[in-house]
Amino acid sequence: TVLTNLFSAIPKIGSSIVALLWGGDCVCDATLKRFFALHFLMPFILLVLLMVHVGFLHTTGSSNPLGIDTSTQTVPFYPYYFYKDLLGIGWYMVILFTIAMCFPDLFADPENFIRADPVKTPLHIQPEW
Repeated sequence: TVLTNLFSAIPKIGSSIVALLWGGDCVCDATLKRFFALHFLMPFILLVLLMVHVGFLHTTGSSNPLGIDTSTQTVPFYPYYFYKDLLGIGWYMVILFTIAMCFPDLFADPENFIRADPVKTPLHIQPEW
């Protein structure tokens, strides 16, 4: 509610934007569904944009702001850097899957492995007052 109310500070159209984001007069089921869909789809949209960016970079290459002719000293992107990037992504995926499948608790907090005692409250949990 607080973050979406920031749009109401825009003169004349702010309240309309807030109503559009909320899907009504208040935060409701439609709002939660919209933001869940946004949070679910955003990584995939970013992945597609990343692949398009890398594709353009591999096709046209980086810019040459000084305008120096370096065509004799360059290596083409496609066969060489494509396989280099593919190898790097492959190694990253191997390491990621090894950790996820063989050592899933490697980065977990040791506090998670202590057996729960319903009679005793842990010392680090204290009320705010």
